Amino acid sequence: MTVEETLPFADWLMLREPADAAARAEDLLEAVRVRLTGEHPTVIHDLGSGTGSMSRWLAARLPGPQHWVLHDRDADLLARAAEGMTGVRAADGAPVTVQTRCGDLTRLTAADLADASLVTASALLDMLTAEEVERVVAACAGRPALFAISVTGKVRFTPADPLDEAVGAAFNDHQRRTVEGRRLLGPDAGAATAAAFARRGVDVRERPSPWRLGPEQADLAAEWFRGWLRAACEQRTDLAGPAQAYARRRLADAAAGRLTVLVDHTDLLAGG
Repeated sequence: MTVEETLPFADWLMLREPADAAARAEDLLEAVRVRLTGEHPTVIHDLGSGTGSMSRWLAARLPGPQHWVLHDRDADLLARAAEGMTGVRAADGAPVTVQTRCGDLTRLTAADLADASLVTASALLDMLTAEEVERVVAACAGRPALFAISVTGKVRFTPADPLDEAVGAAFNDHQRRTVEGRRLLGPDAGAATAAAFARRGVDVRERPSPWRLGPEQADLAAEWFRGWLRAACEQRTDLAGPAQAYARRRLADAAAGRLTVLVDHTDLLAGG
């Protein structure tokens, strides 16, 4: 496989699910449990559900009956997410029910989330603009929100390579690119979201949630690296030549179990 070839998006989401689960900040989860005690059933709206990683992870860690409302603009992903929740039970064995809503989650209002005991999202914020973050935060008003796995732009390889820094900077610029008039926040999204909640007088807790990819996650490390490098080369075409040798070195290291990668993320709990 060359650096240009990457998995279909749904397959990528499934590949990364165990790393996301291992990275999420457990102490924020405890704060959520305390806040939701006594609410039956708990209604949780999950924004940008994808294939359902967040709902599968969290539902089994919260007690009591739960009803999940999964939001995404991709109907096929939502169908996979709902199917993936089949048989999932709460931490105490209570039932978990699911419904899906297909549409633009950045247009949700407080009325759309009025029944929510909790709003969640995972790996979403960095794909939004500043205006969209403001709308999402406004829609969450009055209820706790747990936003997990937002990239910070920090990546560390062991062993290091001379091209790491240049490629990382180009990738971060790509994350902040303008797409059809939308300027994405990329690695600035976590801080922007925390600030938006703070302006509304909502307490925010932030915790690091890094991926730590070693030999046991070599397949994920290699797939992540291909997408990371491809995006960097799209942003800076002058990297395309050096990237070929760089990719061979890095992918060989991953295949041989010599490569470890720390991909930094942040988790945020607002109003919990």
